Formats: sequence, structure tokens, C-alpha cells
Amino acid sequence: MKKKDKKRLYRIVLSAILLAVAVVVDHVGILSGVLEFSGFTPLILALYLIPYVIIGGGVLKEALQGIIHGQVFDENFLMGIATIGAFCTGEYAEGVFVMLFYSVGELFEHIAVGKSRNSIKALLSLQSDEATVIRNGESFTVDCDCVEVGERILVRPGEKIPLDAKICEGESTVDTSALTGESLPREVSVGDEIHSGCINLGGVIYADVTKRYEESTVSKILSLVEDSAQNKSKSESFITKFARFYTPAVVIAAALLAILPPLFIGIGDSSVWKEWVYRALTFLVISCPCALVISVPLSYFSGIGSASSRGILIKGSAYLDTLAHCDTIVFDKTGTLTEGRFRIDEVHLASNIDPKELLRLAALAEQFSNHPISRSIVEAAGEIDSSTPTTVEEIFGHGVKASVDGDILLVGNDKLIKKFGIIPLANTDHSTVVHVAKNGLYLGYIFISDKEKSGAREALASLRRAGIEKTVMLTGDRAAAGNQIGKQLGIDEIYTELLPDGKVSAIEKIIASQKNEKKVAYVGDGINDAPVITRADVGIAMGALGSDAAIEAADIVLMDDELSKITDTITLARRTRRIVIQNIVFALGVKAAVLVLGACGLVGLNAAVFADVGVAVIAILNSMRNLKK
Repeated sequence: MKKKDKKRLYRIVLSAILLAVAVVVDHVGILSGVLEFSGFTPLILALYLIPYVIIGGGVLKEALQGIIHGQVFDENFLMGIATIGAFCTGEYAEGVFVMLFYSVGELFEHIAVGKSRNSIKALLSLQSDEATVIRNGESFTVDCDCVEVGERILVRPGEKIPLDAKICEGESTVDTSALTGESLPREVSVGDEIHSGCINLGGVIYADVTKRYEESTVSKILSLVEDSAQNKSKSESFITKFARFYTPAVVIAAALLAILPPLFIGIGDSSVWKEWVYRALTFLVISCPCALVISVPLSYFSGIGSASSRGILIKGSAYLDTLAHCDTIVFDKTGTLTEGRFRIDEVHLASNIDPKELLRLAALAEQFSNHPISRSIVEAAGEIDSSTPTTVEEIFGHGVKASVDGDILLVGNDKLIKKFGIIPLANTDHSTVVHVAKNGLYLGYIFISDKEKSGAREALASLRRAGIEKTVMLTGDRAAAGNQIGKQLGIDEIYTELLPDGKVSAIEKIIASQKNEKKVAYVGDGINDAPVITRADVGIAMGALGSDAAIEAADIVLMDDELSKITDTITLARRTRRIVIQNIVFALGVKAAVLVLGACGLVGLNAAVFADVGVAVIAILNSMRNLKK
């Protein structure tokens, strides 16, 4: 516990002891007859006021500050009115006990919120304020926001990586667990990207900064976490609005309950007035909405905190709530269900040309593209003369048109070749095909294949066990290649040969076909799938460590490539939803029952305290179940 919580606990213990002493003195009659005036003993009142002030002074102060600032109707006001009213009617012990039990509930709330925040605070500790930068051959320690893109930084063993950078010297292992939730360190060497927030475990490394401090991975993640409170779920927003109107209505109802019945039953009988005032105070305590106001946001907050400790970043409770209603998951293929690392299977020639020359020409055209297929061709071609004069025009969804030493090269799919009036060879439905043409002459084609990602089948099976009714795959690949992967994985529906706008149309069609307000989630890599991620009911970006597009576009960000975390996230979302419903039903049910009993005079303030603070404590403990992994 924090120091503040420990002080609260000490006050609770001290007040409980003093209350017990006061009750014993009062009931045994030790002070009977001492300074007694018509049955009123000031010393007894003083004995009860001491623990009341110790435990309730802060509550009364906050209630008074709320009144001064125009925020009258909150739980502090209700507790203040109820306990002061109890003292006015001579129920001293009950007045102290109500405040004491309320403080116990507040302590539980603070501890629960603190535990929920621990996992999110782990993210805050990732941020480094200073970096060691190399300037003119010397090292300087400067603020991170003073380091420019392109400058060289030094990261020693045990230090946090302050900025996103690319290693130019040295090799090491880095701990990415705080970002991805994975405990296994990652080996890095010259040419590898390293991300802010990770920890250098091995040797000294030098790296060139690729992003400014405010654009770094950890800064974007922290902004995401800070903004998550703004995206409230419908349940959370309803409870907030509910409390705003509910509390004034309760105070008015309690006032009417204290005044109206005595006017008709016995206007001149003080005992009648005392009885109905007591019932009104009981009604007031029972009606306090703190169980709902505290437990519902806490359920979502603990869910988001639990997810962040596993490398799952959720931008707000609204998305957690929507995910709980998903019964259809739509996947991108490349890089999500498959490894995204293509390999060349075969090279087929249609003219008198060497296979190596065909690969060289294709690599010259593809060398400036970051597409996985392009990278695989360049890698397979080996050394190419990158100084060869080359002008490239990328035709989106088709391929590239390049001018190389005055020759016009076309490298791409069927659509590209046919667009320029060239007829490709038949029988190219084996896998992904890249056609190559030079100056209008068809040279041949390259068969390229992609492997399914390790653990993909198991992850899809776990989704079905978790209650996902339909899985869908969207891909720009040819029908043969897409269907082959989809059938291997057991995908229910497969859409192939889709351009980016075609993927958006497909997701809209899937959403329109949903029944009973069920939702659709889309899982992609967050870079080329940003439009589809944005259009889905819930967009999930996978393997988003360092990906700006993923963090910006997605509602939920998985910081690594573990497909199993999708099931974890859905399970967490549904468990959070169940806990919220349990808390709402339990709190309202108990309150309604005790409210009727209290209005009829069948229960007193002790039962009212349980209906308020006791229910709140139980709801808080129920919410804390979300912190379990």
C-alpha cells in the first residue's frame, strides 16, 4: 500500500478501537448520570465524536469542498448527511459505524485501483528522459527531445533504449518484455531496428536515430494509454450519467420520506418524526451509487491494465466492450496468418534467357519496394548493380513498371501484364506468381510461396473454442494461393485477389450480414491494412512493435506476432463484460431489496451500510478478478 493508504488504514484501526470503547462505556453505563441533562450525556457524545472526526473528517471536508465548487450531490455529501443525521437522532454508534465502513470501502477501492495501475505504470517506467549522443567523436548526455533524427546514440548494457534507432555498430540482446509481454530476449546486430522502451542486456551498441522523441514507439504507446480513459464503454458512460441524475433524485426522495409521512401520521408527535427521519437516513445510505460508480469503471480499468502487462494495448473500454460482442474475426493473410517471408519455388522461362538474368531484371525493378514479395526477389537475385540507372513507377495492387538502362521492365501480377497488352503463360495457378516482361516481350514468371505462421492453426482452433462462430481471410493473392492457405488453416470464408479498396468493400459486406448486433473484428499488420482496420467494428494490429500506422489505426494493438493473444484478448473482453453485468445486477438487486425494507422500517442503518459499502466492497473484489492472468 502507498503511504496515503497506510494512513487511512491506521485511522480505520484507531477509529474502530475508539468506537468499541465508546460502545462499551455507553452500554455499561460508566458515565451514567455524569453531566446528564434530560437523558442527554455530552461526554458520551464526545466519546463517539472523537472516532467520527478521525475517520470522517476527510469525507466531510471533501463534501464541503464539493458544495463550494457546485458539485453537491456525490457520495461524500450523502455519507455526510446520513451520519450527521444519525447523530441528530441520537444514533451515535451507527453514525460512526457508517463512516467507518465507508472508509473501509474507500480503502479497498484505492488498493484495487493501485493494483490495476501497476501494469500500466510499468509502461510509464519505460520512458527514458536522457540519451547518450555522439557528436564530433565525443559522447554527451542530453535530453531525449534534443536528439535529432540521424544522430548517433550510445546504449550501454543495462540501459533503456531512449529512442527508436537502427544499429550501426555492435551486437546485443534486448529485453522487449515491457512492450510485448514476451520474456525471451531478442538478438540484434548491425542493420536491425531497436525501439525505445526496450532494455539493452548485452554489449555496447551504437545506433542512428530514426524517429524524434515525441514520435518514438514508447511515446506513442504512452499517449495511447493516457487517451484510453476518454473512450468509455456504453456501460461506463451510462453509469456516469446515471449517477449524475440519480443522486439528486435520491436526496429529494429521502427528504420527502422524512417530511410527508409525519404530516399525515402524527404531525405533533416527535417520536414519529424521529422514526421517519431515521428511515430517510437509512434510505439515503442505501441509495448511494458508489458500488456502481466505482466497480464498473474499475472492471474495465483492471481489464485494460491486465492486458497491457501481456503486451496487449487497448485504447479504451469501448473497444473492450465491442470485442466482447464479436462473433466474426477477419484476418489479413500475409504477415498475419502467414510468415510474410516469401521464398522462390520455381522460375519458368518463356524466352531464350538465363534464369539468373530473369531474377536480376526483376530485382532491379523491385529493389526500391518494401513489399515482402519484392524483398524475396531481391534476396534471391543476390548481388545486383544498384547504381544501374533505374526509374520506377509503382502501380498499386498490380506491380511495378521500371526503366532500367533505357529498357522498360514490367514486374507484377496478371493484371499488370494484361494491362499492357501482354498475354501471360497459362497454368499459373500453382501459387503467387510474378510475371516479368521486357520492352513488351514476355520473359517468364516466378513462383513464390509463403508459409503459414507457426501456431496459426492452434490459435484459430482456440478462437472457435472461445465462441467465435466464423473466421474470414482477405488477401490480394491469386485464388489458388489464397485458397490453399485458407483451407490448410480451416478458414470459413476466403476472399482473394483483393486490392485495398476491395478489402474495405469485403469487410463492409461482412459487417452488413451480421445479425443480432454482433460485431466484426479485423486483424492485420497495421501498415497496408490501415483502411480496413479503421472500418471494422474493432481493428486489431498484430506485431505492431514500432509500427506507427498500427498504433494510429488500430483500436487494439498486439505488440508481437503471437496469434494466441487474440484469443486471450477476446476472453479478457468477455470476462470483463460478465464482471460488469454481475456487479450491476448484484448492486441494484441488493439495494432494491434493502431499500424497500428500509422504507418500511424493517431494517436500520447497519443493513443500509451493507447495502452500500458492503456491496461496493464485494463488487470491487469481483472487479479485481480481472487482474489474474
